[in-house]
Amino acid sequence: MNKTPLTVAGAEKLRTELHRLKTVERPNVIAAIAEARSHGDLSENAEYEAAKDRQGFIEGRIMEVESKLANAQIIDPTLLDADGRCVFGATVELEDLESGQVVTYQIVGDDEADIKDNKISISSPIARALIGKYAGDIAEVQAPGGVREYEILDVRYV
Repeated sequence: MNKTPLTVAGAEKLRTELHRLKTVERPNVIAAIAEARSHGDLSENAEYEAAKDRQGFIEGRIMEVESKLANAQIIDPTLLDADGRCVFGATVELEDLESGQVVTYQIVGDDEADIKDNKISISSPIARALIGKYAGDIAEVQAPGGVREYEILDVRYV
């Protein structure tokens, strides 16, 4: 299986979620199943069914997170030496040439992308257009509304 790029912060977030799932969520659902079992007839016990469904979801998520961490290639942006080039983990300041709006994004893995936190996925159209470019370059992004042009103002590795 291919390695999936992940920043140090993204890997830590997944580890924290895995720890919470194993130490809090799993014991809680086991207790809920035991409680529902004590109510008798399991064939018509909605609490039992709900708890079993929740257990299946939690166990599935634990397996998914463990797999992601096992297949992760963890990259520390502060250790990158890309000579000012846009690469995975870089924080890029852009100016929309049409509107003049300036935005800053960090290019991260698919699992850690969060536009509210200015983190864009490496597989997004804008990140794909930025990869390999330098400050001062123009990136053309194929957006749903047509081609948008961005000037790369700064590339940082933080």
